[in-house]
Amino acid sequence: MEAIEPNNIYIIPTNKMIEVTDGHIKLLERPKNSSIISIDVLFSSLAVTHKENVIGIVLSGNAHDGTVGLKDIKEAGGITFAQNESAQAGSMPQSAIAAGVVDYVMSPKDIATELMYLSKNNFVKRATKPQETIEIIDTQNADLNTIFEMLRKETGVDFSHYKMPTIKRRINHKMSQSGIKTIPEYVKFLHKNNAAIELLYNDLLINVTSFFRDPETFDYLKTTLFPKLLKSKTADESLRIWIPACSTGEEAYTIAMLINELQEKKTHKIPVQIFATDLSEQAIKEARIGEYTLSEVAAVPPKYLNRYFTKAGDKYRIVKELREICIFAPHNILRDPPFSRMDFVSCCNLLIYFDSAAQKKVFATVHFALTEGGYLMLGKAETVGTASTL
Repeated sequence: MEAIEPNNIYIIPTNKMIEVTDGHIKLLERPKNSSIISIDVLFSSLAVTHKENVIGIVLSGNAHDGTVGLKDIKEAGGITFAQNESAQAGSMPQSAIAAGVVDYVMSPKDIATELMYLSKNNFVKRATKPQETIEIIDTQNADLNTIFEMLRKETGVDFSHYKMPTIKRRINHKMSQSGIKTIPEYVKFLHKNNAAIELLYNDLLINVTSFFRDPETFDYLKTTLFPKLLKSKTADESLRIWIPACSTGEEAYTIAMLINELQEKKTHKIPVQIFATDLSEQAIKEARIGEYTLSEVAAVPPKYLNRYFTKAGDKYRIVKELREICIFAPHNILRDPPFSRMDFVSCCNLLIYFDSAAQKKVFATVHFALTEGGYLMLGKAETVGTASTL
């Protein structure tokens, strides 16, 4: 581990990967015969630990390296860049642009100029026209509470319990897109335009996910925890798993692959039910379909890609046997009744977006959902905090 220092450039050695945790670089061995992309590991780790305080840039290069990582940065509230047509090798930046995960498409010189602007303006994105300035939102702004109330009435979701820096940045971004300079103007705009409320709602939902997102964690689940849980079941008992905030299903299907592989050669298989839920109905629809692009399956090891996906045009689709054990449904963990009798709950990287009151409510819900002796998995940047008594 090495602390990151300003005014330094860090270069990844050959056949190594790095991830960043709490301002420290950790050097990792690159797994042999793995399709894991080093820059995606780095970008994704930054998104998890530093959230909205990250800027990701993809310059000239081949293949689709960086696309998944930029998606994680953008959806954690950070800012993303890709080089424009000036790139000598354009496939890397074009992959990210095509995936819709890039805020700015610029030449390297213009990227440098924009970085200087952002550093001097509290990381608030520049307005559509250079002479425009966007109002910096005060947390105590009454109009901000009005926006929350409009969202709650329209969607049933109370965003006032989400962490404010990400929420304010996304509202600023929507204002900039609409050419609006002040919060009162934006409130009037929303009052007249229900479609704009829906667009803001979709932008505020944070869908950060990928297959095998943390290889070390999934290796532990496969070799240690899941075998233990399966062994504890009798033939007439089901293994029940809940994944709140499942987004478009990658984590649920990853867990399904691991458990299916563990039971593949067994004569008597334990029934498995994976309940995967999310606020976003659109994300749930995509998860049920189970189709993913080449860049989205890049982190899937070849043996799983060959065994659990079928090629459908330019997409890869999860096989039916896995889709049948994953039950996807819309669900608001802060409001809707919890599930019950769960053996394992994966609640990774959800709590980092909630304030302390909402986190407390989530822990109470999960505690109710878990059976005695059940397990809760959190993200690397999350702790149980005051709920440790549970």
